[in-house]
Amino acid sequence: MEVKASGKYLRVSPSKARRVVDVIRQKDYEEAVAVLDHLSSPTAGLVKKVLSSAGANAGHNYEMERGNLFVARAYVDEGPILKRFRARARGRGDRIRKRTCHVTIVLDEKEGGEVGGTKG
Repeated sequence: MEVKASGKYLRVSPSKARRVVDVIRQKDYEEAVAVLDHLSSPTAGLVKKVLSSAGANAGHNYEMERGNLFVARAYVDEGPILKRFRARARGRGDRIRKRTCHVTIVLDEKEGGEVGGTKG
């Protein structure tokens, strides 16, 4: 069973958010939270909020154990771009593009439920 959470219209550029999301993809839930705690990027806090929301959805809505979850999929899409102008020399204006993004994280349960064991 997959559990999904998404953060929409986050005020960070999609390329910066993708760098953070690439770090946690396919990791265990607890390990992903620990990694995001120790990243120095301010974007890590936004991604951690979405990850925590997905974990809360799994626990509350589907009664899943957080220890059995892992990040099955995580991706970042572009959101709308806020367009602003800055005054420049000789009466001109430069466009400033403030980018936004949508972060989606999908958690899934581990198969089998074995903890550190080997088959055989």
